[in-house]
Amino acid sequence: MTLRCFALLLFLMLPVSVQAVVFRASLDESVWEMETSRFFCRLSQTVPAFGRAVFEHEAGETLKFELKPTQKYQLEGDARLVARASAWQPGVAPVDMGQVSIHTESGGFVLGSELANAMLVALHKGMTPTFASDRWFDSDEPVEVGISAANFQSAYDDYLGCLTSLLPVNYRQVARTAVLFPSAAWRLSDATRERLDLIALYVKTDDSVKSIYVDGHSDNYGRRLLNRDLSKKRAEEVTRYLVSQGVPEDMITTRYHGERYPVVPNTSAENRARNRRVAIRLERE
Repeated sequence: MTLRCFALLLFLMLPVSVQAVVFRASLDESVWEMETSRFFCRLSQTVPAFGRAVFEHEAGETLKFELKPTQKYQLEGDARLVARASAWQPGVAPVDMGQVSIHTESGGFVLGSELANAMLVALHKGMTPTFASDRWFDSDEPVEVGISAANFQSAYDDYLGCLTSLLPVNYRQVARTAVLFPSAAWRLSDATRERLDLIALYVKTDDSVKSIYVDGHSDNYGRRLLNRDLSKKRAEEVTRYLVSQGVPEDMITTRYHGERYPVVPNTSAENRARNRRVAIRLERE
């Protein structure tokens, strides 16, 4: 065993120093709050006198975790994330989960899906994910911020239930969409129908979406008037399909532009393929 590994093991096995500043909800204070919708699942806990711990799974995205301090600059530099045994788990060894860095804007931590899921696993086991840092504010005092596992299980069951009802996409993923067409074609491919199905599902769920703009385009191959007619057929085909999937027709504005607005110069077969498109834009109120 290397000296570094031995030192890390020794750190993990030591109890929290009596000199450390510790923030962690007591058994009575440990309350998990659940916010649910078709657009996100949010599971959070207040860490008394420090801030808030938030697990959030947005539709179409992966899980993320954020530790949000009420006061910025409480923590500095890097910290160690350790799953410590809770008070009711005598003899359970701590688990090192890795080193994390302070998020410069919030002064807390923002973790991606891998560590966020590892924290949920630790909480499910009854352990306390803990952020351990050497400095609290500008002092030389170490600090630990723990996320309590007390009362976690029922909230976690609600969280899992919420995940099953999440939409497959979020607004950012469908607000601007371009579907492509082969040369001289306007019929919808299976892939295009699948994409339009997602757009229709989102629009029917999000009441804040008030308008949809469908704009047909072509490349510059062939006669201009024929290209304009082709872009019209493409736009109308997309509109018909959205309406057939339950999108109110009066929400949709259908337009067609022929070859007038290429996204890239029509200088190659690849570029022309990108210009043979229908753009779908959602607008919220």
